[in-house]
Amino acid sequence: MARPYNFSAGPATMPESVLRQAAAEMLDWHGCGMGVMEMSHRGAAFGEILEQAQADLRALLAIPPHFHVLFSQGGALAHNAIVPLNLAGRHPERAMDFVVTGGWSQKSAREAQRYGDVHIAASSADEGFVCIPPPQQWRLRERPAYVHLCSNETIHGVEFHTLPDLAALGCDAPLVIDFSSHVLSRPIDWDRVGLAFGGAQKNIGPAGLTLVIVREDLLGHALPICPTVFDYRTLAEQHSMANTPPTWAIYVAGLVFRWAA
Repeated sequence: MARPYNFSAGPATMPESVLRQAAAEMLDWHGCGMGVMEMSHRGAAFGEILEQAQADLRALLAIPPHFHVLFSQGGALAHNAIVPLNLAGRHPERAMDFVVTGGWSQKSAREAQRYGDVHIAASSADEGFVCIPPPQQWRLRERPAYVHLCSNETIHGVEFHTLPDLAALGCDAPLVIDFSSHVLSRPIDWDRVGLAFGGAQKNIGPAGLTLVIVREDLLGHALPICPTVFDYRTLAEQHSMANTPPTWAIYVAGLVFRWAA
């Protein structure tokens, strides 16, 4: 049977060779007698899967060693809350700056308002979200907890081809990017990024897995109300296993990383 063309934003098409390998290993992963969905996330077999997936993602995106690769849950929308819960505490008044260029960054800014002082540094809402305001015109505060943008707005079709250099704009803050819809499609300038997050279902694997790549110095600032399993420092210290991770989704994502390499 011919497979249909799937132009959905996600869950999206998977490489057929990856699907075939996952099907072949469904009942028995590498001779261990069980499938990935059945094995303990604390066991040696899944530990091997997790470590390989993290290493392959590091290689694909050239992630520097002072960044942690975390496999989380909740999707990108949940991380609109989890990011401020982790980073807003870097500023005494929980100040956060947002660049709003479409529906996704708009949702991110609205959610962050629940946890601190949100300032819209730039917005293209008046133009119908068909452009990116020139960074030189952004009204950034000098030192907010972080600056947030969505690097590819799928709803309105606006994409950052170059990430802004906040230091050159007079802003001493880490840049947070939601890269859900174009992760793995291009290099990332990690010198300009403090944290990147995204759901895996658009480009990488099944729904249920969220990638978080966070710089070491941004850990340890979680607000007291942040749930333990969503504290990035806890996730980093426990190697993404503060609770049972989405094992099957991590396994399939790992296959995609190997395929993409």
